[in-house]
Amino acid sequence: MMLSFRSFAASAAWLGLMLNNAPSFGDEGMWLFNNPPLQHLKKQYGFEPTPAWLEHVQKSSVRFNSGGSGSFVSANGLVMTNHHVAADDLQKLSSPEKNYLIDGFHARKREDELKCKGLELNVLQSIRDVTADVTGAVKPGLSAADAFKARQAKIAEIEAGAADPARGIRADVVTLYQGGQYHLYTFKKYTDIRLVFAPEKQAAFFGGDPDNFEFPRYDLDVAFFRVYENNQPLQTEHYLKWSPNGSQDGELVFVSGHPGRTSRKNTMAELEYLRDTGFPYLLQRLNRLEVLLSAYADQSEDNRAKAQDDLFGIQNSRKARNGGLGGLLDPQLMARKADEEKRLKAFIAQSTDPEIQKAAQAFAIIAQAEEKREDLAEDLTLLEFGSGFNCTLFSIARTLARAAEELPKPSGERLSEFGDARLDSLKFQLFTDSPIYEDYEILKLADGLTFLATSFGGDDELVQKVLAGKSPRERAFELVSGTKLKDVAVRQKLFAGGKAALASAQDPMIALAQLVDPKAREVRKQYESEVEEPKRQAHAALAKARYAMDGASTYPDATFTLRLAFGTVKGYTVSGVKVPPFTQMGGMFTRAAEHKFIPPFDLPKRWLDRKDKLNLQTPFNFVCTADIIGGNSGSPVINKQGEVVGLIFDGNIQSLVLDFIYDQSIARAVSVDSRAITEALRSMYTADELLKELTGKP
Repeated sequence: MMLSFRSFAASAAWLGLMLNNAPSFGDEGMWLFNNPPLQHLKKQYGFEPTPAWLEHVQKSSVRFNSGGSGSFVSANGLVMTNHHVAADDLQKLSSPEKNYLIDGFHARKREDELKCKGLELNVLQSIRDVTADVTGAVKPGLSAADAFKARQAKIAEIEAGAADPARGIRADVVTLYQGGQYHLYTFKKYTDIRLVFAPEKQAAFFGGDPDNFEFPRYDLDVAFFRVYENNQPLQTEHYLKWSPNGSQDGELVFVSGHPGRTSRKNTMAELEYLRDTGFPYLLQRLNRLEVLLSAYADQSEDNRAKAQDDLFGIQNSRKARNGGLGGLLDPQLMARKADEEKRLKAFIAQSTDPEIQKAAQAFAIIAQAEEKREDLAEDLTLLEFGSGFNCTLFSIARTLARAAEELPKPSGERLSEFGDARLDSLKFQLFTDSPIYEDYEILKLADGLTFLATSFGGDDELVQKVLAGKSPRERAFELVSGTKLKDVAVRQKLFAGGKAALASAQDPMIALAQLVDPKAREVRKQYESEVEEPKRQAHAALAKARYAMDGASTYPDATFTLRLAFGTVKGYTVSGVKVPPFTQMGGMFTRAAEHKFIPPFDLPKRWLDRKDKLNLQTPFNFVCTADIIGGNSGSPVINKQGEVVGLIFDGNIQSLVLDFIYDQSIARAVSVDSRAITEALRSMYTADELLKELTGKP
């Protein structure tokens, strides 16, 4: 039965949707749309969203395949998101003559809107609980490897049965509660997406890396796209109306978006792995890449244009992971997590339910899996995740090489990304004519090969085969200059031709991918069967125990699927200093002057020239207690009437522990106020037609 908004309360799934159990943790929660905390909202805020309200917000919300969120904000397919979510598309559309990422873009007429390259948007249509089907495929007594195969085959079967590429319907089985539940999400997929508006980067990311994850902030981090269908603007029944009044101090607000990943249900063994191995290893790689790309970007403006989006992502990840690691190194935070685990262990130990008692072994199973994860981490990172071959052309080559191996198999026996239900999106990305810069590819691949050689050792057999008697730089040049994969027509031919076409192509990058693939597949298989599968089964047992202990007043960890968060617009106090919830547009000019307009505190010429046109008292950015994480970027902030009052674009530095634990004392989500977007469009950009579409007024 579909878990529609009118029927979800009747569901009898074991995890239950018993909405009378109210959470007791303030504004915490990234809630499923088919299990919102209705009673808590009614008790705490005197507001209970109706099924129609929830459906409207759900179908107004948009997921970007590039890793962010957005929302429909007009009946004509207009989508709002962040400038930094749009950055990859702005860079792809740019040319040596026109740098839209730096200088911005504005299509004053529909015919001037630019079609994006490789951008896919998904809108969630329905949710169905398929837990029984998925878990029932894993018969008692199966080995971990066979259990993984059986589960993946059933998931592929369910997805293929629900997907309909001809109608643009995508289907994903989503793992929730670390394996405690499986839900089938069906999406309407759109691929004709056109750029409408983006401000200058320096207006969107004023303050740069120093101000990233900080507050007060002064950023116009917004961009607009339009969805087309059959070459016409999409006519959308569900879209969010614009609030002329913005947000107010103390107001209840909601955030509808796609948080990427959290680790709040992780055991202590998993958190200790991240603290001692995972995050430090990742930070070493991020620091290395940041130095590499910064040096490259500083050589010329052309280089900066090529690397700027990647560099921003690396700097953002580095700062976020540093904050997360700081949380894991905080004895108080870890003590809270340890207390949570002790409470669960005690409940399991005292239970007389045989099903709950099974969870007693889960902690040891997870700890053993984490030890194996540590053993595999280097090989997995270098070979399967591709850090040893860090360039777009190698990714293309590996996709082609694996497609030739996987597609002849039945869908359920393939690697998951090649299943029938996901193949349409994979081909859309593979055959997109996005710019590939040879010198930039050589730089990244040479660094990846160096990383591979220094990690495994210069005498390693695979390293010697990969380098083929050359230095990493020489080998990277040979591979990038020798491949024909920059040509989309070549990719299409090789994909269609399978193994025979690859064999006759004699392409050096494909040969490299085929050389590495057996070892990469081996380590992936080990990870799936010796880490993922045991942990999935163990966490499923723990999820049942948690439900028995706390009822349905819990929410699953983030999975880059649609969630509803809520909170209040509220300032905070740090070290005795009160931080108000709002900044004003005039504060941007004050902060720029304090730093003598030196980058990254410089301002676009337009903003300096038109300062007198701007209402400097307009609220600019604000903070609220809503529970967000990476992936929520571009999420709309709405009021009880479902009107847009803001746009999520960041969290403060204190929010970086939200990966692991919620704290609303000083952790805050940071948004652009709708009044600032309105004022900027009117006074800075004279975007009258866009403003009228948003607000109904010129």
